[in-house]
Amino acid sequence: MRILKTTLLCSGAAFTAVGAAHAADLPVKKAVPIEYVRVCGAYGAGFFYIPGTDTCLRISGRARFEGGYQPTYTRQSGTNNGDTAGYRGLLRINMDARTQTAYGTLRAFVRLEAGSRTGGPYGGGTSGTQQRIGNAFPGLGTDEFGRAQQYVNVDKAFIQFAGLTAGRASSFFDFYAHDFEFAAATAGSDVFSTNLLAYTATFGNGFSATLSVEDPTARRTPVFSPLAISATVSTGSVQNFGVTNQPAPVFVNFNGRTPFTTSTLDVIQRNEVPDFVGVVRLDQAWGSAQLSAASHQIDVGDLANTVPVAGATGIAHTRAAYGYAVQGGLKINAPFIAPGDALYLQGAYTNGAQMYSGYCSYSGCYAQTATTIEGQKFAQYFNDATVNPITGQLQKATNITASAAYLHYWTPEWRSAIFGSYGEQDFSAGARAGQGLIFSGVNGVAGANAFGTNAVGVPGTRFYALSAPLRDTYQIVAGANIIWSPVKDLDIGLEGFYTQIGVKNGRVIDIDKDPTAYTRISAINAGGFVRTTTSDGIEQIRIRVQRDF
Repeated sequence: MRILKTTLLCSGAAFTAVGAAHAADLPVKKAVPIEYVRVCGAYGAGFFYIPGTDTCLRISGRARFEGGYQPTYTRQSGTNNGDTAGYRGLLRINMDARTQTAYGTLRAFVRLEAGSRTGGPYGGGTSGTQQRIGNAFPGLGTDEFGRAQQYVNVDKAFIQFAGLTAGRASSFFDFYAHDFEFAAATAGSDVFSTNLLAYTATFGNGFSATLSVEDPTARRTPVFSPLAISATVSTGSVQNFGVTNQPAPVFVNFNGRTPFTTSTLDVIQRNEVPDFVGVVRLDQAWGSAQLSAASHQIDVGDLANTVPVAGATGIAHTRAAYGYAVQGGLKINAPFIAPGDALYLQGAYTNGAQMYSGYCSYSGCYAQTATTIEGQKFAQYFNDATVNPITGQLQKATNITASAAYLHYWTPEWRSAIFGSYGEQDFSAGARAGQGLIFSGVNGVAGANAFGTNAVGVPGTRFYALSAPLRDTYQIVAGANIIWSPVKDLDIGLEGFYTQIGVKNGRVIDIDKDPTAYTRISAINAGGFVRTTTSDGIEQIRIRVQRDF
């Protein structure tokens, strides 16, 4: 037994020795070398090479808290009446990728924003404008009832190459774009994102020219409809979801017979021709100057399908109308006062293209009428055009706006800005009278008001003289903010501003003090008492804490 054990041990040792010898002859597998991230200094701080490529990438972002307060003047029945405070949390992620090519730098830039808003629709709370264009979604809880909102927005996604810009980017028409403000309340063009295809030619000494083909959807305000259906959110569903037309009444004469009857036009705008934007710009050490021009098509549908249009006369197909906008802007750097100081001056005129003037910036641009103040005395109208009920053709509205903003650095840690704007909206001559005629045709001289607050009344009556729709209006905004930056990339700021709106001529019904006036047509036409006003105003304050990285 002892002899067997010895034999087995000797055999195992021999095999081990032979295996070790063979293993020593095999090649040793080396570890794959690690490719460390390298700094890319060609495009500034923060860029690094994506491993295995010659593309440089910079990742950055932002976190922000905002709270706001705006007084409320009513607790009447309404979705959010009585709310004075609102809150918002925002995240932003940026990725900037650049590659050097024989044709210059190839760049792709993307920005994703997401946020949560709570509170009333004003004072920093939820946004009706973002909800209308599909960037935000309401909380469905019964207790919220429009007071909670989540949103995700593809804010930027564009490519730049050899002078070409293609994708989702800021409109080239814009200049000041509320650079010094929190709430962006002043009148001025500021479209965060739109789809565009543009070419920029540079001529040296800071001079450049751009031609941009841009998505018209981001620049629309509704064509006026006295029968407008509001997109009101109640239980999570939009009430007019599935409605394929926005009706505007017109007179129609069938087979040449009298009297005229009424039908409706579908005034939801169609996509046919993009907006064309042309810009010339100068950038120098002293600042920048820019001239912008844009064209904008307004195109609507035809008569309602339920009407036998084959034998109709007195109205032809509604022809598309073409609006336009022009803008001039000047930025003056003022380091002789303090490093970082700057002054912006900007003015715009539009015809049938109101959003290019930014007249609707405070109230929101995607509804035909806005009552941003809780307890607002009258509604403002932001329509690019109206439909003449006799001819069936579009009549364009005009705007002018002027704005100024100055930023001053008291110290490297403290800075503040003052800003203000003035704007006007004017509807075409006869637009109100035309809507008054169709009002008479639909309702009768003393009939029930089927139009609600979109009515204009029968011309010559007191109700017509006092109704708010299609009244020429003005708007004044003035405000200031102060920001403390105790460390780099951290801002803690406070902003306050005042907004006043008013009618340019005459008086209008005060719907806050007299909320039933629009339903008392007969009494008003007969001279009954009604409360009226010429203007309304509101103040708002916001606090912001923001970290960029």
